[in-house]
Amino acid sequence: MKIVEQCEQMVKDIYNQFDASHDWQHIERVMQNAKAILQTEPSADTKIVELAVLLHDVSDSKYTDSKENEQRILQQLNISEKKQQIIREIIASVSYNGGNQLEATSIEAQIVRDADRLDAIGAVGIARTFAFGGAKGRKLYDDQEEARHNMSVEDYRNKQTASVTHFYEKLLLLKDLMTTEKGKQMAKERHEFMVCFLKQLKNERDGEL
Repeated sequence: MKIVEQCEQMVKDIYNQFDASHDWQHIERVMQNAKAILQTEPSADTKIVELAVLLHDVSDSKYTDSKENEQRILQQLNISEKKQQIIREIIASVSYNGGNQLEATSIEAQIVRDADRLDAIGAVGIARTFAFGGAKGRKLYDDQEEARHNMSVEDYRNKQTASVTHFYEKLLLLKDLMTTEKGKQMAKERHEFMVCFLKQLKNERDGEL
């Protein structure tokens, strides 16, 4: 069995325990995004990118307090310790962390991060935001709540902000944080769709029918 297929079998059940914002379908979409970017980045190691995509959320701090899943699966794959460390570093650089992100220093890290962030914006990103908010019991919107900037990782993770606030704290910022040319290109339309959605949402809330 190929290593990527082996990894896929090992992670699928983990993701299917998460809510719809981070389930197996999320991984499938991120993989699709990554493969689209890989076509324009021939120097990238495809296998490293695919393994990092499959593993990037198995130990997500929103769902678990440990790196046990990530470490266990990496150790069971037939890859060198050096490649395991490369994948760990890629995964660590994916998280936004309230703007406290680590630098994506390799083309593989840039591809995985862009691919994941593309799934956080556009129509799917809107759906995922409200799916996560619903799973966590968050308000749809809160007009008294101001979007936070210059947050610590702890503030970003721990405060239960309304779903619409999340657009202003993160999602609307992602277009300008894309690192690959293909990622930047793909992000433009998705960003514009979110802007239109938020405008329409405000019109409906304000009774401007």
